Amino acid sequence: MKLVITNTSDDQRHELVEVNLSSIEKKLGTSEVIVRNSIGQEILSQKSYDGKLLVDASVRPRSTTTYTITKGKATPNKTFVYGRQVPERKDDIAWENDRCAYRIYGPSLQKSGEKAYGIDIWVKNTPELVINQRYANDTPKEYLSTSIHVDHGTGYDPYAVGPTLGCGAPALLLGDSIVMPYCYTDYEILDNGPIRFTVKLTYETKNVDKNKYVTEHRIISLDKGSNFNKMIVWYDGLKNATDVAAGIVIHEDDPTTVELGEDYILYADPTDNINVNNSQVYLGLLFPNGIDITRQLNYDNPWEGNIGHALGIHKGIRDGEKFTYYFGAAWSRYDVKTQKEWRLRILETLQWLQKPLDIKIN
Repeated sequence: MKLVITNTSDDQRHELVEVNLSSIEKKLGTSEVIVRNSIGQEILSQKSYDGKLLVDASVRPRSTTTYTITKGKATPNKTFVYGRQVPERKDDIAWENDRCAYRIYGPSLQKSGEKAYGIDIWVKNTPELVINQRYANDTPKEYLSTSIHVDHGTGYDPYAVGPTLGCGAPALLLGDSIVMPYCYTDYEILDNGPIRFTVKLTYETKNVDKNKYVTEHRIISLDKGSNFNKMIVWYDGLKNATDVAAGIVIHEDDPTTVELGEDYILYADPTDNINVNNSQVYLGLLFPNGIDITRQLNYDNPWEGNIGHALGIHKGIRDGEKFTYYFGAAWSRYDVKTQKEWRLRILETLQWLQKPLDIKIN
């Protein structure tokens, strides 16, 4: 089979494309296939949990690239994404790609009474996978030679989450009150490399209205080479249409670091030890399908310097309705050096999401 990908934009495009496995099976009689470029070199591919063949494609501006799909078993190759539950660290779920690492918090942490609601970031300046080594080597902050809160040459954990949404977590919104989700109750890893990681999560969220609980479902996926995770969230048990928000915690009262766009939010975070780290973590929320409003909601009583959240608000989500957006991060010591560059990355990614590559198979 031929996989023909056309790029009508003025930008070089390098991203994962999706082909329905059912179409391949219908023609080739199997889903075990190899993808090759025009000189016969094997290209990274992966079968996803939702019946897609993922192909690591590259297409020049205003050009067409053709790949060949043949029967066969793909050669094991380098893994660029990875994630797992970490029972040795209070049931964290951590995942990463060649750009950044992320984590969320689990039942053991909730039982301990520690309050950490949102999505955490571990920056890195290497394409290599690092989360297992960091968990294995981690020691308290005062042990400078091993702590993951200190950069030892490949990145570290510079980000403070606490009782906030962190980098991009969703939450129901009642007026100006964020109904903070706590830790996940159940999880299932759906994809685990080599080029996409996907996890499904369940949360029990208390609905302040009438003191009822609703069940929150999330599917998060992260691709090779991307600064952004895809988030799909929906709720079971909503009696009435309720506002839902995706948020980024604001750690510093500096209006120059926050930008509320019509369909995006960007923020340059000062890290949790400004004078020592001397770098910035860039965070972003992307709403390629549009969003009703973006706004900043400040706390009356700031928590440890956190002044509030930058929010993208989807008004009146109904029971079972899916809300899709993207969240992600970059580090000034790696692939995005400045806030201006981060804005360009966000705008470029939005454009790509809104105008995907044209894909044909024959």
